[in-house]
Amino acid sequence: MLRPDLSALASRLACPPVTRFAPSPTGYLHLGHVVNALYVWGVARALGGTVLLRLEDHDRLRSRPPFDAALLADLDWLGFTADAGHGPLVRQSERGGAYDAALAELRARHHVYACACSRKDIGGERYPGTCRTRGLPENDGRGVRVQVDAGTEAFVDALLGPQVQHPAAESGDLLLRDRDGHWTYQFAVTVDDYRDGVTLVIRGADLLASSGRQVRLARMLGRAEPPVFLHHPLLCDAAGRKLSKSDGDAGIRELRAAGHAAADVIGRAAVAVGILDVFRPVEAAHVAALFR
Repeated sequence: MLRPDLSALASRLACPPVTRFAPSPTGYLHLGHVVNALYVWGVARALGGTVLLRLEDHDRLRSRPPFDAALLADLDWLGFTADAGHGPLVRQSERGGAYDAALAELRARHHVYACACSRKDIGGERYPGTCRTRGLPENDGRGVRVQVDAGTEAFVDALLGPQVQHPAAESGDLLLRDRDGHWTYQFAVTVDDYRDGVTLVIRGADLLASSGRQVRLARMLGRAEPPVFLHHPLLCDAAGRKLSKSDGDAGIRELRAAGHAAADVIGRAAVAVGILDVFRPVEAAHVAALFR
């Protein structure tokens, strides 16, 4: 399934959806971002919803200010206009107060603790709780985690159908702030979506595994009703691997410089993930028609 059932999706949303386009300013926009924008704006507009723009620059080591301006210029050229978050621009790096408050909420309700383990110490994706009972002080060079109890998280993805995930078994206790003092993706995005009232999360299928742990974390923060998720296809190579820019995923700046029209780029993205069987130009203002 490449397009969601809009009637079924609308029935699960109490009102027109609030969704977001949330790239990381660690590089320039590429065709994979256009695929995501196509789904975000297409589904949101088809349902009469709102699109927020948010820069997920929690990774302060890789995020660069020049990418902010380039990202906005490329979005403007493509014709994708957000309803909020563009002016002033919403950046995770400026939301430290919100994350501090959310961390305090977790401390009041759950077991939050300092963690001295490195990635090498953990040796995999799942954290086994090594520091859970050590009572370490929260010094520089130590991360902060919250205990995740056993149990499942079940949800229905708007494209992929019923899902059941086991956060404690799959990821273990979640890292909230890393050893360098940076807020983590899992924590920041969960707080942001709760704070911003996001009711529909539209993103690539490579992030499906994050959904159960984000639902759990949102519930731990007091969010009673999690967002609806829609995980869309990715640009892939012949072997089915996610295509990166280094593997040939075209950069928007390069396509612009080569004289391509924005509608052609959007049409190319639609063909690449199978929304269109035959190429044709698609204006950003008309992407909703691809989903109706």
